[in-house]
Amino acid sequence: MERILRVGAAVFNAGDHHAAHDAWESRWLELADGTPDERLLHGLIQYTAAVHHARNRNWSGATGLATSAREYLGDVDDADENYRGVNVGAVRRYLGRLAADPEFAERARPLPLRIDGRVVRADDLPFEGVVDAARVVAEDYDAYDEAVIERAVEYATEEVEEDDPGVGGGRSGTRYVAFLFDFVGDRENRDILYERLFAHVERERARERDVSGLFE
Repeated sequence: MERILRVGAAVFNAGDHHAAHDAWESRWLELADGTPDERLLHGLIQYTAAVHHARNRNWSGATGLATSAREYLGDVDDADENYRGVNVGAVRRYLGRLAADPEFAERARPLPLRIDGRVVRADDLPFEGVVDAARVVAEDYDAYDEAVIERAVEYATEEVEEDDPGVGGGRSGTRYVAFLFDFVGDRENRDILYERLFAHVERERARERDVSGLFE
């Protein structure tokens, strides 16, 4: 649960408000209705959707989702304003303001998601978490080929294993690991980063084909 919370928070805080819900949705659907964890994830999913609609000037959609998200999060906020370390209380207060004035989203940035008091960024994720986040981001955008990201994940995993077997840590100096962290965290430059990543993956695949051809 902690891993998916952090993955979704990092994706959301990078500005990928629509994509963030994919980090939580599968787990949310597995949970029994009405449990604190189910209410937390349901509320966070609707929070991201409310922000997405508001940023796209769909005021009625933003208002409805902000209202319902606030209600879902209220079920856990009443018992713990920072349930599972998430800044649930602060999110509810933001949602109340958004429900009353959805155009507020144009005047202020969305409230970042914090866990244990810290705004979660891509660099805060372990390697396995940034892999999850990269897949979420790639799936949400037509501009990115998921097969390229999967190939980059494969190469990055090899780098991590060669660097220190048994350690699944965060960012390292290795090429593909660094690309994945930047792809998730640097939304402003993501298209350029993806082009570079695509070129590296294609060169790596060409070398693999060349080596394979020697034994045919």
